[in-house]
Amino acid sequence: MRPLRGLLLFKLGAWAGMMAAAAFARSAVRSHGDEESDELSLVAVFDGITLTSRARAFTGGSMLAWFGGIDVDLREVELGPDAQLSLYTLFGGINIKTPPDWRLDSELKAVAGGVDTRTSSQDPDAPLLNLKGTALLGGISVGAKARTKEAPRTADTSARDGGG
Repeated sequence: MRPLRGLLLFKLGAWAGMMAAAAFARSAVRSHGDEESDELSLVAVFDGITLTSRARAFTGGSMLAWFGGIDVDLREVELGPDAQLSLYTLFGGINIKTPPDWRLDSELKAVAGGVDTRTSSQDPDAPLLNLKGTALLGGISVGAKARTKEAPRTADTSARDGGG
């Protein structure tokens, strides 16, 4: 019983320490940037951020999701030269929507998490967005998602009609 209690206290202490560090980070590091900003610095700690950018010379920036989530729509953005985003998650998620004609150069890594980058453009003259960062026990999704055609839904009347 004593070893079990020691393990439980260790886990509670580690969890409390992580929560205290996240609470400190939330108060010490603030988000900067809005819909018109050419550079973003978004921090979501125990929080969520949703942003639709309309920047005219977007150069990138950084995003941190720690026990939180960030959802950014860049489909109305004009990309500046050498644009780069640094993305980091810890028990959080980042989702970025991009236009289908952008190219993505990804150096994103996942550790016990997931990374998904999609681009449909193979044009070497297409605007390029460089990505770097890590998803630790979280997820990062960047790109233009292909629209899927859903099959039309039909009412299943067999259950109501007695299976007939």
